[in-house]
Amino acid sequence: MASTLSRLQFGRLHGLRAKLLRRYEHQPLVSCLAGLYGCQWRRYERSGAQPGDCCCNKLEGASFALLVASFCLTLVFLYFWGQAQNDYNDFDWFNFGNLGFWFPWSVVLLVISAGFFTYITVLMLLAVCLLSEGQKLYLHWSHKIGILVSLTFSIVATAVLSDLWSKEWTTLLLSFQITAPYLHVGGVLLMTALAWPIALHFFRMNSRVRRSLIIGVYLTVLFALYLVPLGLYSPCIKEEGTLGPAPALIGHRGAPMLAPENTLMSFEKAVEAGSGGLETDVTISFDGVPFLMHDRTLRRTTNIQEVFPNRSDTSAAMFTWAELESLNAGSWFLSHNPFGTAGSLGAEDRLRAGNQSICSLQAFLQLAAQTDKLVIFDLYRPPRGHPYRDTWIQRTLEVIQNESSIHSSQHKIEAFLHMLRFQVLWLPSDLRALVQEIDPELKQTSGSRLPLEELKSNHIVKLNLHYSSMSTELISEYAAVNITTNLYVISQPWLYSLAWCTGVHSVATNAPQILSTMSSPLFLMSPDEYNLMWILIDLVSLVLIFIIFIFHWWRERGLAFCSGSKIMLDNNGTYSKYKTEMSDIWSVSSSISQAEKTPSLSTNVCL
Repeated sequence: MASTLSRLQFGRLHGLRAKLLRRYEHQPLVSCLAGLYGCQWRRYERSGAQPGDCCCNKLEGASFALLVASFCLTLVFLYFWGQAQNDYNDFDWFNFGNLGFWFPWSVVLLVISAGFFTYITVLMLLAVCLLSEGQKLYLHWSHKIGILVSLTFSIVATAVLSDLWSKEWTTLLLSFQITAPYLHVGGVLLMTALAWPIALHFFRMNSRVRRSLIIGVYLTVLFALYLVPLGLYSPCIKEEGTLGPAPALIGHRGAPMLAPENTLMSFEKAVEAGSGGLETDVTISFDGVPFLMHDRTLRRTTNIQEVFPNRSDTSAAMFTWAELESLNAGSWFLSHNPFGTAGSLGAEDRLRAGNQSICSLQAFLQLAAQTDKLVIFDLYRPPRGHPYRDTWIQRTLEVIQNESSIHSSQHKIEAFLHMLRFQVLWLPSDLRALVQEIDPELKQTSGSRLPLEELKSNHIVKLNLHYSSMSTELISEYAAVNITTNLYVISQPWLYSLAWCTGVHSVATNAPQILSTMSSPLFLMSPDEYNLMWILIDLVSLVLIFIIFIFHWWRERGLAFCSGSKIMLDNNGTYSKYKTEMSDIWSVSSSISQAEKTPSLSTNVCL
């Protein structure tokens, strides 16, 4: 009796082992996967990978390699373009200047890249699932064409944008200081999930070269991911209590997401959104009235083509103030909807935005005085033939001192003087000296990273730099000599978070209504917390991968050496079946059933 029970328990254990060793074909799932991946909807059209065989032939192997490459490139481009969202407006207006008409090219490019990435990702998931089910890969020719198209798009788009907009790669590198911890976690989870199909095919291969290649590539990528945090730097990983105050917000041309840029309504919206300062661009009309206009011409932000169709390419400074006042400076905002936010305006705001006119410097300064806001303005020199070409600075200072309610000795004004775009790089020192002589209380701002001695000799109190210059060391160095830093243009929360952690004093932004609601950076963690997080994730991943490989080794070894078994394929060739094993399983089951009815019955188990 005791021996019979012992044999029954032994049989049950081996029955459980046999169930673990069996490979089940999930027929509906496999049919769906093979149909979507290779248009093989019928069972006889596909075949399983036999033990010792490769998962695909050379052509399909090349197709799969191309699929992996396409996945990587589309992912890189989608991430690159997604992080460039801060500068979409600049990109669209750049195309407007070259093409002559408005179109949201940035959003279209994002949608196309997201579509290609989604398509390639679905194919990748189908391939991995088929490999996990032990199926041979066969990619339909239409998908092969789709992969080539996706790959070509990613390469061409990356090359073109790198040539025309190379500074966005700096934005990409900055984004890693915020997203790298999350990307590390995602990469580790992905490699852990891939351990199942890789272990399955690794232990089924007979070729040592293939096995070495697969495991070598996998382990190299895996351990590289594990060690990434050792080389990661982020200013948002800092000790508790060391985070400084949030950077002050300066409305870049007002609040251009809520109203037409450089209009009185735009600056009022910036004040309502909580901006601590206002930034604008100043040009002088032909009859000497300073007004607000960023572009050289009036084409982009007025209805100049309707009112003065023959002068649409004429410099804005060559118009009299009466002519400028006759133009509409708001209807373009509603028709072009540059930020995609015009639809969120109420009926009253839409009506008001559509009736905006060009704003004078005097009206702008009066608003700043009434709301006690800091002012930063770019001053453009008129073109040749302009009556104020050589007295443009004096004329502007006259408006500040005599025609407005603001005086530099009473209110906060910072004049950022430059000629056209970034021409502060060559602004003569005697010109700056002239400004100091006319109004010694007027604060000076520089757009150049000059040596400290030169900045101090020119009485520079603020640097106005592009956000790509963001650096904790640089900001600390200038702050040590009482020179504050303003970065432009920062409109995305992740970029504002990075500026906050870096110690930036203020930022010019298109989105004060969004950034003013942030109570803390998006990512902020102490070094101890981050080290604990990534070490724990790496250890858990390593343990799971080890268990997966041990399981597949044990299962393949058990199948290969099962007593009396012989590897056979079923009629359809879809999965490996072990006939002796299956008959033994049935024998054990029958023996157990009979033994329960007749205890004296002996059971032969050969598993």
